[in-house]
Amino acid sequence: MNFDLTPEQKELKQAIHDFAQAEIAPRAEALDRDGEFPVDLFQRLGEMGVQAIPFPKELGGLGLGVFEAVLALEEIARADQSLAVSAMVSMATGLTVARYGTDEQKAKWLPDIVSGQKICSIAGTEPDAGSDTGGFKTRATEMGNGSWSLTGEKAFITNAGTPISSFTLILAVSSPKEEEKKKFTLFLTPNDADGYSRGKLYNKMGWKSSDTRPLYLDDCVLGPDAVLGAPHSGRYLLHKGYQAARLFLAASSLGLAQASLDHAISYAKERQAFGGPIGRLQLVQEMVAKMALKTDSARLVTYRAAWQVDEGIEDLGALSMAKLHATEVGSEVANLAIQVSGGWGFMDDCPPSRYLRDNRICTIGDGSSQIQTLLIARACGLDVQF
Repeated sequence: MNFDLTPEQKELKQAIHDFAQAEIAPRAEALDRDGEFPVDLFQRLGEMGVQAIPFPKELGGLGLGVFEAVLALEEIARADQSLAVSAMVSMATGLTVARYGTDEQKAKWLPDIVSGQKICSIAGTEPDAGSDTGGFKTRATEMGNGSWSLTGEKAFITNAGTPISSFTLILAVSSPKEEEKKKFTLFLTPNDADGYSRGKLYNKMGWKSSDTRPLYLDDCVLGPDAVLGAPHSGRYLLHKGYQAARLFLAASSLGLAQASLDHAISYAKERQAFGGPIGRLQLVQEMVAKMALKTDSARLVTYRAAWQVDEGIEDLGALSMAKLHATEVGSEVANLAIQVSGGWGFMDDCPPSRYLRDNRICTIGDGSSQIQTLLIARACGLDVQF
């Protein structure tokens, strides 16, 4: 067992760390306050090759692994989780197209995504169905000549309404209404498609500078070139995309946990009380030690899951463990950082306050902590029913 990063991985991680701390972190508070998606920062990441990391070279990517993508997202989230989430959703969506799209779809849509000059999204969640994908109601009706008409509504979708949004992968029920068992198809839907519109931005607790809004489909007609993968195979493709997103979200929570730990250590050394820095007080030391332990354990389980993906080891239990543990740890460590910060921790201009708000959705999105718990139990061999 070798837990060391390679020299190339260390160089990649350090380069993104330096950029994130110099360019992203100083703007994170203002972006959170103003709720503005930072197009310039996202495209700067693209220029650095961040979005290209896990894509093969023949698609313009760097030909690296999911592990390297996790390293990058961890460092971006350490500066601003909102931006990391925007980047990881586009990355996971693009990878779904890269794996299951036709050569024509990949040639048309991926260059701008891989280069990070445009951004994309995936839309599964609906107002009345999230983890229960079988409960989706958005419907695709076959019209002949391979064309489809989509009607319905999606909710809580990331990246669909930015100035550089390109397309959204939309899952819809594609089986005839009379069929008892639903079948689903995944559609690559351009932002300028007729009958496809984006609603207003949500007022959110966190991730305020990440674009999140509802989507509406009103007889949105798409040609056969919009079908991703085989017709009626969309639910499988969506869940495969969610597996990547869960790992990337774990990395985003990991970076936020590290930022919380960084803040707590710095504050404990500087804050004077009871005749000296509060870091000399044993109960403060206990909180910092717990934060360090939790963060390191989240890193180990996340890195292991990423390594397994690159080694071709299919372990859904490990992915769920990474997602469950890292996202829960993100909130726990942010909460402890607030406690170490005392009264200032309750203020919006104290970074851990933003960290806690941002990470709260991580235990819900891309499969809630409860869903991950059930998936882990199933991986242990128990008879888990959904």
